[in-house]
Amino acid sequence: MDIILAMLFTFFILILSVYKGIFVGFPLLLGFLIFTFISFKKGFMIKDIFKMSIAGGKKAIVVLNVFVLIGCITGIWMASGTVPAIIYFAIKYMNLNFFILYAFLISCIVSFLLGTCFGTVSTVGVALMLMAKNGNANINIVAGAIIAGAYFGDRCSPMSSSANLISNLTETNLFINVKNMFKTSLLPFILCVIFYTILSIKHPLNLTQSNMDVEILNTFTINWIILLPAILILIFSLFKVNVKISMLVSILSACIIAIIFQHYTLVQVFKFIVLGFNLDSHNSLQNIFKGGGIISMCKAAFVVFISCALAGIFNETNMLSNIEVILTKAQTRCSLFIYTTITSIFTAAFGCNQSIAIVLTHQLMDKSYETKNIDKYKLAIDLENTAVLLSALIPWNIAAFVPTTTMDVSGVGFMPFALYIYLVPLTNIIFLKISDRKNLKYSINS
Repeated sequence: MDIILAMLFTFFILILSVYKGIFVGFPLLLGFLIFTFISFKKGFMIKDIFKMSIAGGKKAIVVLNVFVLIGCITGIWMASGTVPAIIYFAIKYMNLNFFILYAFLISCIVSFLLGTCFGTVSTVGVALMLMAKNGNANINIVAGAIIAGAYFGDRCSPMSSSANLISNLTETNLFINVKNMFKTSLLPFILCVIFYTILSIKHPLNLTQSNMDVEILNTFTINWIILLPAILILIFSLFKVNVKISMLVSILSACIIAIIFQHYTLVQVFKFIVLGFNLDSHNSLQNIFKGGGIISMCKAAFVVFISCALAGIFNETNMLSNIEVILTKAQTRCSLFIYTTITSIFTAAFGCNQSIAIVLTHQLMDKSYETKNIDKYKLAIDLENTAVLLSALIPWNIAAFVPTTTMDVSGVGFMPFALYIYLVPLTNIIFLKISDRKNLKYSINS
């Protein structure tokens, strides 16, 4: 009973913190202390609880390293002009009659290169939203397309912290997981392209006066060489080069480009990497191209570490064993995926962030997959197709709260139009159901 009450209380203070704009790490830390106390009451020594926490927290180290690199790459890509160049060429070659489709596709590309929804939304997402607002477009539709595209890469990019976290938790190869993610999201992606094409035709962008491309040219040196840091990431990904190495090379190339082409000093480049990028106050683009840096990832890193530490306590104390027993009753592959889907929704709502949803869903479902002799790669892809995406459909979860706040749009209005987020789990349920029926029919005939 005390565990249920602790979960409800933690859930309440997490929701309250999001509503009040308080950093979610504080109530999460309070929840961690509450479950530490419960563990102590159940007879576990403090030193043992500490060891459990450290063991769980160690699983976040790989992701924390990636977080640092994401902070570096987001800041230096703006300083080098890589992100502005992506936007410039998008505007230059974009057909405004298909703006919503382009918003989705551009967000997909940038999020795949950056590996982060937040980085995508805070760069091209903000720029695209400004274009949408200036062009009297339907803001909710555009926001849905941008967020859906942002979570395309947040889910399947080799640079994604969530992909790295799941790979680490399930002890699976990252690039095999990425390959599986592309396979299971091909149909949803095609359906999204069709859907956003239709919406684009019905809601074209009326941008009669826009000088954003001119302002970018006045602020940055733009040419195809400026895109080199992004191109290197893509090439290295295709050749399955270690993510950290490819990101480091991209950061180094962006530093050189920032110095040679954008005429920043070495000291300024170092500042952008650590503190984030910013333009002069008189520059009209200052509210668009800003942020990134290692410091910007500290809060996210803290949340991931605490959530992993909390999962370590859950794992060693068997607090969630009763729930795990219920989840092991899934009989078919499809029902197991549905259980994973439902579990991820509750963990995303309880944890208020994507990392907690991933860690707790893995914690609760791992035994069920092991009992059914389902390999870890299927568990990994199921986590990618549920916990990673569905967190963005919980309004108070930072997976939805941060992007909508960043773009200054409704926290719920985008949801019907973020098609990719719920089409991935939905189509997988259908395919697994068909597969289960075929297997059943085959076993009966045998």
